[in-house]
Amino acid sequence: MIKDLLKRVGINPKVMLGKPVIRGTRITVELILEKLAADQTIEEILNDYPRLERDDVLAAIAYARAVVGTDEIIPRTPTGR
Repeated sequence: MIKDLLKRVGINPKVMLGKPVIRGTRITVELILEKLAADQTIEEILNDYPRLERDDVLAAIAYARAVVGTDEIIPRTPTGR
């Protein structure tokens, strides 16, 4: 199931500067995650972006999980310090 979801995410340097997007759209994984973090429901996101399907939103979450689940850790100083 996760592998199928991840197939919905594409990266192309010519689309949205190479940011991961939902295939066939210019809707970035980042945008979907920002909306979820702002407490929007999946249904609200789908209403705002009718081209998306529920599995596209789940694919964005699965992609984020795959990225943060790698063994490589990149330290970052919090903003403002």
